[in-house]
Amino acid sequence: MATNTRNDITGGEDGMPSSSQTQQSILRSCLQSACGCQIDPSEYLEWNYNYKQTPNEEQPLPRVRAAGEYYIDTFNDQPWDFTFGTGEEKGIWMNSGDQAGSIMATLVWLLMTYSAVTVTLLTVTEGIPPILGMIYTILCAMALACHAKTSLTDPGSVPRSAVPREEQRRENPSHSMCGQCQTFKPPMSHHCRICNRCVSRMDHHCPWMNNCVGAANLKHFLLFLIYTWTCAAYSLVFFGWNYFFCADEDCTFHMLVIHLVRAMTFLCIGAFLFTSSMLMNVTYGLMTGIGTIDRLKKKATNTMSQSDEEPIPLKDVFGIAGYHTWPFPVDPVFDDYDRVMGYSMPQRLSREQNFMEQAAAAGQGGAKPRQGQSVEMSKW
Repeated sequence: MATNTRNDITGGEDGMPSSSQTQQSILRSCLQSACGCQIDPSEYLEWNYNYKQTPNEEQPLPRVRAAGEYYIDTFNDQPWDFTFGTGEEKGIWMNSGDQAGSIMATLVWLLMTYSAVTVTLLTVTEGIPPILGMIYTILCAMALACHAKTSLTDPGSVPRSAVPREEQRRENPSHSMCGQCQTFKPPMSHHCRICNRCVSRMDHHCPWMNNCVGAANLKHFLLFLIYTWTCAAYSLVFFGWNYFFCADEDCTFHMLVIHLVRAMTFLCIGAFLFTSSMLMNVTYGLMTGIGTIDRLKKKATNTMSQSDEEPIPLKDVFGIAGYHTWPFPVDPVFDDYDRVMGYSMPQRLSREQNFMEQAAAAGQGGAKPRQGQSVEMSKW
């Protein structure tokens, strides 16, 4: 059974560290400096797929960690098929069943590309300084990268084998089930009829993304809104400056480009207003812990005053891998994946239980927890 492993770090055949060992060392140092996790550099915390395991000899396991320490569960139980869809057996997440959503998502790329081409032409015709055109193009590229990441990332779909977390079982013996998926339905999750999946901490289904916005891709969606809002505000500023303050021919736009600029101005005004509204909507959801769907339901039943949800911390959106990862569309690393998603998996719990039992039986229990301190096994 796949569990976290422990191997001593040794050199290669020539006595020098191998490339994989060097990468592991760099990874540990980055994780330790970014989030302050206590990681013993003498331990190999990842599953070694090259280990020649026999029925009589399994991979050795690391020590039991005290509270505040983490282990990295790198076991990959995702499908490897090169198939597109939203089903659990699909290898690449992509909603292809909604034609309207596909058209709207494609339209986003066309409009962003149109604006980038227009600004590039302004730069070529010396209507604006090259540095301004370069900045706008970079912002457009980041916005499109975040859009692609939001559209092609699993928003947090609940697998069929999902089970309640231990804290949920202790607090409430009965749990919700999805009538469509026939699976456990975590708190704040909803079933999306377009994606045909239950999504953890689902905010809404966005046709412009052609995907749901949930716990796993909220960061990418928020970054897309920020970059798009910045692009719109940025272009409106230098368009307005040219219209109101340009008094000589050096800053006048070329006649061939001025019609493109006029159309882009209306596009930027619409994008600015829309993204401003969505940013306020997402910010409200983070501050109150109430998603868009839940908020609409509470308003319809006049139960907003009875809400007891907690605010969503930023680490549950951007992860704990360091502030330098926040501006980029890379998947966040959560300190406790099960807590963020609202469910656990029997396969992961089995790996964790097997790890703890074998580690204790082998006498590898490191520092015991202090009084009042429980052993914490957070998934990384």
